[in-house]
Amino acid sequence: MAQSISAAPAHRAGSVSGGTKGGSRRHGVGFSLIAFVFLTAMAFSTVPTPLYPLYMAKDGFSTFMVTVVFAAYAVGVVISLVLAGHISDWVGRKKVLGSAIGLELIAAVLFMTSTSLPVLLTARVVTGLGVGMVTATATAHLHDLHAAHRPGASSQRFELVSTAANIGGLGVGPLVSGLLAQWAGGPLRTPYLVFAALLLVSLAAVALAPETVEERLVRPAYRPQRISVDGDRARYAAAAAAGFASFAVLGLFTSVAPGFVAGSLHHPSRALAGLIVFAVYGASATAQSLTAKLSTTARRGLGLLAQAVGAVTLVVGTHTADLTTFLVGGVVAGIGAGVLFKASLGTVAALATPAKRSEALAGLFLISYVGLAVPVVAVGVASRSLAMPDVLTWFTAVLLVLLGAVAVLSRRRPAATR
Repeated sequence: MAQSISAAPAHRAGSVSGGTKGGSRRHGVGFSLIAFVFLTAMAFSTVPTPLYPLYMAKDGFSTFMVTVVFAAYAVGVVISLVLAGHISDWVGRKKVLGSAIGLELIAAVLFMTSTSLPVLLTARVVTGLGVGMVTATATAHLHDLHAAHRPGASSQRFELVSTAANIGGLGVGPLVSGLLAQWAGGPLRTPYLVFAALLLVSLAAVALAPETVEERLVRPAYRPQRISVDGDRARYAAAAAAGFASFAVLGLFTSVAPGFVAGSLHHPSRALAGLIVFAVYGASATAQSLTAKLSTTARRGLGLLAQAVGAVTLVVGTHTADLTTFLVGGVVAGIGAGVLFKASLGTVAALATPAKRSEALAGLFLISYVGLAVPVVAVGVASRSLAMPDVLTWFTAVLLVLLGAVAVLSRRRPAATR
C-alpha cells in the first residue's frame, strides 16, 4: 500500500516536449496511459487482501503469519523508496516504470507458482519493491505529462487523477480479486493471472507513453534518497505521528480485517471482503479529493475527528459482531486517514525549506510505512493470546492516544513567533 504524494513538489524534469498541438495531444494520451499503469500497479499490490482467509484455511496460517506477510510488503516499499524512488530524475521515467512493472510481473508469477509461506513472503517483498518505484515515478511522470499537455493550467486535474490512481487503485485490487475468487475457478491463481495480463498491457502502455526526462549523459554519483527532519520539530513530529496513525488504520484493513469478517463476523464471502476494503479506500480517496480546497489546519482537524470516530465505531462493530457498524466505522476511519495524511503532506511541505523538501517528505513516508507494518504485526502477535475484539480495542486505545498527541503538537506555535 502507498499513499498519494501529489502534495509533494514534482521531481525535476528534464526537457519536456509538447510545444506543438501534436505534441500536446501526444502528452495527453500519455497522461491517460500512465494513469492506467499507476492504477494497475497499485491495484495489484492489494490483490491478496481478500484472499488471506483462503491462505489461512489452505496452509494453516495464523493471523500472526498473515500480518508478517503483509509487513513484508511494507519493508519492500520502504527499501524501494529509499534506494530507487528518486532515480527517474537521472535515467528517465519510463525506464524506472518499466522495471517496476517487471518486478510486479515476477511477483504475480510467484503468487501463481505456490501458496507456501516462503514464496508468499518473497512475492510480497518483490511487490513492495515495485510499488515503491511506481509511487514516486508515476506521480512525477503524471505531473510532467499534465504540464506538457496543458501548459499553465491548474494542477487540479493532475492531483485528482494521481490520487484516484494511487489510493483508488489500492481499493480496486481487493474488489476485483474478491469478485474473481468468489465466482471464478482457481481463487488463489485466477486473480494473479488476470493482473499479470493487465501488467503486460501496462508494459506496453509505458512503452507508448512519451518520455518527459532527458537522460543525463553524465549522471551524479548514486546515493540513496536522503532523509531529514526540517523545520519546526514539534510540528514535524505531529505530521509524522499523523502519517503513522493513518497508515496503521489502512494497514489494518488490508491485512487482518478480511479474516475477522470471515471468521468472527461469519461472512466468508471473498466478494464481500473485497468490497469492504474497496469502500474504505474509495472513501479515503474521495475525501482527499473533496477536501482539496480546505486549509491544512481544517483538513487536519477533520481527519483527526473522523479517524477517532471511525475507530471507536469499528470497535463497537467488533464487540457487537455487527457487520454494518463495522463497515461504517471502517469507511469513516478511512476518510479520516486519507484527509489526515493529506494534511501531513501539506504540513511537511510547508515546514521544509525548498532545498530539503524532498528529504523531509521522504522522512514522512518512511515513518508512515513503519506505521503500516509495526501496528499490524503487533495486532497479529496480540491475537495469539487475546480475542480479536479485545485486540482491536487495545489498537483503538493506542490510536486515540496517538491522535491526541497529534492534536496537541499541532497546536504548538513555531519558536520564531512565540
